[in-house]
Amino acid sequence: MPTGRGWAAVGVAAALLVLWIAFGEVELMTTAVFLLAAVVIGTAFVRITRPNLTLSRHIYPTQSHEGDTVSIEIELSASRRLRNLWIEDTVHGLGVARFAAAATPSIPAMARYEVHCRSRGVFAVGPAEVAILDPFGLNERRSRAGGTDRLTVYPRIEPLIGLPVVRGLDPVQQAIRPTFAPHSGEDFFTLREYQVGDDLRRVHWPSSAKRDTLIIKQLEIPWQSRALVLLDVRAECYPGVGAFEQAVRGAAATLAHLHKGSFAPELWTTQRSGPRSGDRYHQSMDTLATVQPVANLDHRRTVSRLRRKGAGGGVLVFVTGIPDEGALTAFQVLANDFARTIVMVVTDRAGDGAAPFRQAGALTVMSRPGGSWAPGWRTAMESSWSTASVG
Repeated sequence: MPTGRGWAAVGVAAALLVLWIAFGEVELMTTAVFLLAAVVIGTAFVRITRPNLTLSRHIYPTQSHEGDTVSIEIELSASRRLRNLWIEDTVHGLGVARFAAAATPSIPAMARYEVHCRSRGVFAVGPAEVAILDPFGLNERRSRAGGTDRLTVYPRIEPLIGLPVVRGLDPVQQAIRPTFAPHSGEDFFTLREYQVGDDLRRVHWPSSAKRDTLIIKQLEIPWQSRALVLLDVRAECYPGVGAFEQAVRGAAATLAHLHKGSFAPELWTTQRSGPRSGDRYHQSMDTLATVQPVANLDHRRTVSRLRRKGAGGGVLVFVTGIPDEGALTAFQVLANDFARTIVMVVTDRAGDGAAPFRQAGALTVMSRPGGSWAPGWRTAMESSWSTASVG
């Protein structure tokens, strides 16, 4: 197929033929014939040249966060020598990379480009389009090479300081901080790194050999370690897209912080984020990468499923927008099953919209769209420490 340059050559040739007819100058006809012949020969060239290309793609890292820069490396192998190659690789929703290349059978062609992750989500990468041009660049032949890869961009995670005090309601034990040591059942929960006091009989040797560190099979999760992060996805609670994105970032920051602090957080939106077994943390982050607000959602269904599931444990974190009666009712129903409750509110309105939650005994953290969660989180945690009983 002719390129833009090829169509321009055809147009110039047609104009020269018209001028030859009008003025009878042989040079005009010769130039027109030359241009048309170049286009025809170029068309034959790209039709005869059948590329046999193999393209592989490597993404570093495959999972990133908003604002990160991801490197994508392409390796192109050919069964014969090829020149004048143009490769176009698309990261759908983020951008397109175009570059020229040449391939030989013995030396694969390598290319690398970077993608700025402007927003969270799951983005398809490829397949790449390969164009072979004739020596004059008048014609091209396009084909697809390589498969489709997936780039997962998690919400931006803001570092938080301070963990909530969890005390006293576990029928088995009372503890200020979560512990994995002797208290577990027989149902497999997840794999985690060894901690002092763990039973060495639960070492998972294949994973330990792969990671070069001791990995323990965590069975039934201890009561104090259970944490539920409930993200309110009702569209009517958020004045705009920015407010909802701030709530998603708050949920992601809380999940990461509790996970790092030896809790086992579980995410719920309109439904649970994943199955009970496996890497629950990464399943929750995958959910946050794609979650969207839902219009006309009834919170009572989510609360009912949680109560039937037997949700309860050390910490409940409820992330919502402008507080309303539905959010307060859902919080009041669930709060009785947890030792400590935290409400994170996104609002740009004046006044203390979180007062009803505070009166119900919750620690409250407030943020404006595009703001920061860390100051409010630290203040709330310090207030819980100052009021915690000793012993």
